[in-house]
Amino acid sequence: MPWPTSTRARPANSAATMSEAVVGEDGRARCPWGGLSAPDYQRYHDAEWGVPLHGEPALYERLCLESFQSGLSWLTILRKRESFRRAFAGFDPAVVAGYGPDKVGELLTDASIVRNRAKIEAAIRNANAIAALDVPLDELLWSFAPPSRPAPPRSFDEVPAVTDESKAMAKELKRRGFAFLGPTTCYALMQATGMVDDHLAGCWRSGQAAKAPKAGKAAAKSAKPAANSAEPGAKAAAKAAAGKTKAAR
Repeated sequence: MPWPTSTRARPANSAATMSEAVVGEDGRARCPWGGLSAPDYQRYHDAEWGVPLHGEPALYERLCLESFQSGLSWLTILRKRESFRRAFAGFDPAVVAGYGPDKVGELLTDASIVRNRAKIEAAIRNANAIAALDVPLDELLWSFAPPSRPAPPRSFDEVPAVTDESKAMAKELKRRGFAFLGPTTCYALMQATGMVDDHLAGCWRSGQAAKAPKAGKAAAKSAKPAANSAEPGAKAAAKAAAGKTKAAR
């Protein structure tokens, strides 16, 4: 289960605090990982995690950071974030798509970021995949947003690591040439960008995303379906789930 992007991000003292939100020194109740951890986590929890995010550079940044986080603490990524922005041209995919072998070699010597060749090359590959899209990245990713939860999770035991929608997103991104974005990473992306609201019941941020403008839906209504494109995410996931149920009968 993501914390905020995986169990690797949990604070060391979180084992006994999984059941409910915790009250911080400022009197606000938060999810345990945002209330009992480093100040970096608290700022991220309060200002970003679960806030609906739109726009190509912003979403490309999250795609990259979630990929780079794999196998590492999210705190490491947060503390290197400004260095990542500098190294990847402010996460402008049009610029990063032009990175060649010399630039990769330069990035591999940059100790201020995560020096992993596979992840660096995936960031470049994903920038090129964005350039080849026949729909806006924003529309593509948000098409996988599921319906809102009927009630917020009471504990992180009720928060999944993957869902049908995140599996469908990962499958479609792979089909379109993206790399290093499996179902777990895709669900972490959905949490981080407000496609789902996994703030615990009692957390002051729970339900805040529902009050934000539904920009994703507006974009989807105004866009024309692309020829030969995959079925929209949430619908495809629902159809797949229905197929499994029918097959089981």
